[in-house]
Amino acid sequence: MKQLNIKFLLALLISMLGVKVSAHDIEVVNTDGKLIYYEFINNNTELAVSLRGTSGINYLNGYAGNVVIPESVTYNGTTYPVTNINWSAFRDCSGLTSIAIPNSVISIGEYAFSGCSGLTSITIPNSVTSIGSYAFRGCSGLTSIAIPNSVISIGEYAFSGCSGLTSITIGKNVKYIGVLSFTDSNLTTVISLIEDPFVINGGWGVFSQNTLYNATLYVPNGTLDKYKTTNGWNSFLFIEESGEKPETPTCEKPTISYKNSKLTYTSATEGAICVSTITNPDIGTFITNEMPLSVTYHISVYATKDGYNNSETATATLCWIEAEPRTEGIDNTSAASVRAQAVLIQSCGSSLTISGAEEGTPVSIYDTQGRMAGSVKASAGTTTINTTLRSGDIGIVKIGEKVVKYLLR
Repeated sequence: MKQLNIKFLLALLISMLGVKVSAHDIEVVNTDGKLIYYEFINNNTELAVSLRGTSGINYLNGYAGNVVIPESVTYNGTTYPVTNINWSAFRDCSGLTSIAIPNSVISIGEYAFSGCSGLTSITIPNSVTSIGSYAFRGCSGLTSIAIPNSVISIGEYAFSGCSGLTSITIGKNVKYIGVLSFTDSNLTTVISLIEDPFVINGGWGVFSQNTLYNATLYVPNGTLDKYKTTNGWNSFLFIEESGEKPETPTCEKPTISYKNSKLTYTSATEGAICVSTITNPDIGTFITNEMPLSVTYHISVYATKDGYNNSETATATLCWIEAEPRTEGIDNTSAASVRAQAVLIQSCGSSLTISGAEEGTPVSIYDTQGRMAGSVKASAGTTTINTTLRSGDIGIVKIGEKVVKYLLR
């Protein structure tokens, strides 16, 4: 009876404290060899990066070094978008130094990176709409943070204890900032892009007294009087309009090319680094005696740079077609001699571009009902096909005898 009472009281205490329990459903090795844990969400249609097991305390420092979160994960033949970073997913990973968050992520959960004291670089993409309470608390290695215009809500204590933080930029669409969000830091520069400032909790309730007395708050042109008369913001001693301080720039969308067995990504933004995810439906565990291979790679890549918003995501599909198609007489000893060509498929709106197909190769695209949406014969270099499909539609692309499913973007 005593043991039962203890269990009951423990359960009651957990419910009162609001402690969340989340377990990972799958674990997948990333393209850089790192193992990442995920939980299925939204009726098993999406994935959230999750802590391992049910308690991050059991697996401290589960992540270290540089971690790249992919835009999507293929598991058992199905591709799932990664849209959330769950509660405590990277909590107390003091060995984590940088994290790349893809444009597919819309929410950063509570305590997601809390206690990641070694984290020195992070770019929050312009897809995230909410940053949870305590999300970056104690990330003492961070020196600057740019909160993109997509963010609407910043939870309480979100960046508290970031003692190395000297500069923050707050996106123009933020509507809520929780109490103590930016306390216990050494901020010297606060840039607010909010054009209609709202009341924040008494100034000291969001920013440290040290920040209010010593940092300069830069606000959009024409809004100085609004900030000086809005509670919380008017606690700053130094407020200036910042016509010379532009909005956070965005990296240029990268281009994708393939030559000499190597993919190359190029962004026009100088110094930008491209982060790519490559999925292949051939990779997985299958229970079968025969396994047809598609030899098809789906590529997504975006550019990132400190102080910049992530670029739009560029996508492409890389596949191989036989230059001289034949199916008879090919065995294990002669398969290597079959001449194949690499073909790169990309889209822009309703148009497709095909690079690498031999001149004169017939190229057709169909909708999912089998209706012709466009056709052309490949020309030397790159061929463009105007289709009746729209961005977001799935097309069936036929290049010679090779058939590939492609999502237009």
